[in-house]
Amino acid sequence: MDRKIGVVGLGYVGLPVAVSFGQKHKIVGFDISESRIQTLKDNYDYTNEVDPKELEEADIEFTTDPKCLENCDFIIVAVPTPINENKQPDLVPLIKATEMVGNILQRGSIVVYESTVYPGATEEVCIPILEKESGLQSESDFFVGYSPERINPGDKKHTFRTITKVVSGQTPEVLNIIAKVYESVITAGVFKASSLKVAEAAKVIENTQRDLNIALMNELSLIFNKLNIDTNEVLKAAGTKWNFLPFSPGLVGGHCIGVDPYYLTHKAESIGYHPEMILAGRRINDGMGKHIATSLIKEMINKNIHIRGSRITVLGLTFKENVPDLRNSRVIDIIRELDEFGVELQITDVYAEKKQAKEIYNVDLLEYENLRPADGVILAVPHQFYLDNGWSQFDYLLKNSEGIVIDIKGKLDKEKQPEQVTLWSL
Repeated sequence: MDRKIGVVGLGYVGLPVAVSFGQKHKIVGFDISESRIQTLKDNYDYTNEVDPKELEEADIEFTTDPKCLENCDFIIVAVPTPINENKQPDLVPLIKATEMVGNILQRGSIVVYESTVYPGATEEVCIPILEKESGLQSESDFFVGYSPERINPGDKKHTFRTITKVVSGQTPEVLNIIAKVYESVITAGVFKASSLKVAEAAKVIENTQRDLNIALMNELSLIFNKLNIDTNEVLKAAGTKWNFLPFSPGLVGGHCIGVDPYYLTHKAESIGYHPEMILAGRRINDGMGKHIATSLIKEMINKNIHIRGSRITVLGLTFKENVPDLRNSRVIDIIRELDEFGVELQITDVYAEKKQAKEIYNVDLLEYENLRPADGVILAVPHQFYLDNGWSQFDYLLKNSEGIVIDIKGKLDKEKQPEQVTLWSL
């Protein structure tokens, strides 16, 4: 393979891609964040996705200078594609990255997008920008492909190399080139999609399917809660059937499951179709934070705990266990709802950065060791640190070792639950 590879965007998706290629080829890794580039040069990845040794072994020229990409003829774009406050696709990062790539694009180059988009976005949004900025013509002067990312943050088993890579290209010849480039580092092999739109659609439905399955579990938990039935016990019983899918209720945040469905619904509505099931699932999942907060308040009332002025501890703020990423965390929904009840909140997270929590959510994180005894504790994100501490930690997290524990995902061992503690789970 004689392609010179450049990776644009070195976050959760782009960095594992860059490191995988960098261990086999000499590549360029670009990001607009100077602090991110500096930490990577120091062989430190604050997302914890890549080990220092892997960074050190990878032959990557880390840079914030777009000109360093000028000699690259195979450019992978892996920038974030979030949603805005109105739950509409925010393509600004993708557009800006595409404009930059267009400015340095050379004749004969291939640009492959890994950012999650709605079906048709690569051809409708990205290619015209590349043509405008470069002055070149798509499918003659340069070519475009789409290969959806499948990175699962915090998952050390299913990695960039070990997950089958879906690839697509504008022509059969370009598709073969793209496939060979990825095959040089992907051990699981590649799947050649018939078109860019098929590959784009495959990505959004992967997470939409998961979103809907979790929404079903969340709705079941709402029903079982009213019936005074333990949802986790029901799922264990149902899970003894060979074809029962192992989904469980919980908060749905992050930059994949809680975001991707809105890209699909946006496109569907633009062509005159209102997607009822997908949006219904989104409404259920987006409402779980409020349900958890009000359930805690009801438990406190039942225990004759005065609400206003009471103290509640929230363990975990990141969107997922054992990762430091705070983006699109739905724990904030619980915090904001409880704040309206006038309770004193103390929030901690063993992974999250205090500065980032303040910037994104205006939340002041406390050190775990500095928490004061509370009337209730919410195990919002089951980081392994909290699970390792088990029930014993509530001896000092709760006032007089008694109170209410909200174990959202039901990760604590119920058989070891202290008698003086009231436990509630989805």
